[in-house]
Amino acid sequence: MKYRTFGGTGRQVSALGFGAMRLPTMGEDADIDEPAAIEMLRYAIDHGVNYIDTAYPYHGGNSELVVAKALHDGYRQKVALATKLPIWKVEKSEDFDRFLDEQLDKLQTSQVDFYLLHSLQAKSWPKLRDLGVLPWAERARADGRIGHFGFSFHDSYNAFQEIVDACDWSFCQIQYNYVSEEVQAGTAGLKYAAEKGLAVIVMEPLFGGTLANPPQPVQDVFDRAARRRSPTDLALQWLWNQPEVSLVLSGMSTLEQVRQNIESACRSGIGSVTEEDLQLLARARDKYQELSPVPCTKCGYCMPCPNGVDIPVNLELLNHATVFQGSSAGLCRNLYCSLPESQRASACVACGECEENCPQQIPIGETMARVDQAFAR
Repeated sequence: MKYRTFGGTGRQVSALGFGAMRLPTMGEDADIDEPAAIEMLRYAIDHGVNYIDTAYPYHGGNSELVVAKALHDGYRQKVALATKLPIWKVEKSEDFDRFLDEQLDKLQTSQVDFYLLHSLQAKSWPKLRDLGVLPWAERARADGRIGHFGFSFHDSYNAFQEIVDACDWSFCQIQYNYVSEEVQAGTAGLKYAAEKGLAVIVMEPLFGGTLANPPQPVQDVFDRAARRRSPTDLALQWLWNQPEVSLVLSGMSTLEQVRQNIESACRSGIGSVTEEDLQLLARARDKYQELSPVPCTKCGYCMPCPNGVDIPVNLELLNHATVFQGSSAGLCRNLYCSLPESQRASACVACGECEENCPQQIPIGETMARVDQAFAR
């Protein structure tokens, strides 16, 4: 495993971090396949991964519980553990302690090494600031419940810059990959935070997994390259090639994905990507932009819909039907029609609540109308 300096903390972290957002399940998102998940987490740690990331809402609140089980038998001492405050649930200053203490109990630990404000945005930051989250975090650091304090982010670059400048943060977490350099904080945010001394964690390095399994027109771009490269490996190497990136966080769902990503991380480093590789990725990026109509990563921040619509599934069906076309379009139509009527895009009343929470700023109400038009018989 290769290791990188984590900003001004001085800690050395593995190039690859394990994100516990997409653990294997038995069907329902909250029903984690615990033996498989624990095997994956421990395999990663045994092979050098020393940063484990979870959050309060992941897997219906069960991710923290399963991570805790995986860290029994001495594994907790081998890793830096990160989790996140569910800021959308905070109503009063007392909630800061209430949620942190609950998470410490679920994680069966006395300290969270890295504690984040989850999905910080321009509209949520003033409320937390005015409730005193910054002095509270200092107290929590002083009493040993958290080690380092930071935030994950889904908003514009201007909002990102304002938040970075508001506090002496240790680190931040941003969405970043080769197809979305200018989305949200983007390359400008990456460099700005690093210049300020923050460690920068990258999430969604494979854009919700879509970059790992490209549609045929994109795969053709890779297949025509003079030197064959794995789309997954090259997407990750593109990130590790940038000195401002402290750690790449991957949400993995199978042991094979863990193995492949660890192998990739072991080959990582500054200068690992050639000019030929960069040109290949640029061609792939152009093709993706041609194909995908909706930039959804299935993060779930739009849910639950007050009217019952399964927003991520509807958006995924539209993207799949558009990108994969052919027989897949008919399959997507059948899948749409098999959804309960309350979960279909046709049940959307365009209330706008989901759009306020969407990290990608997708016009969901308008897009739901497109979904229904595409699939309704």
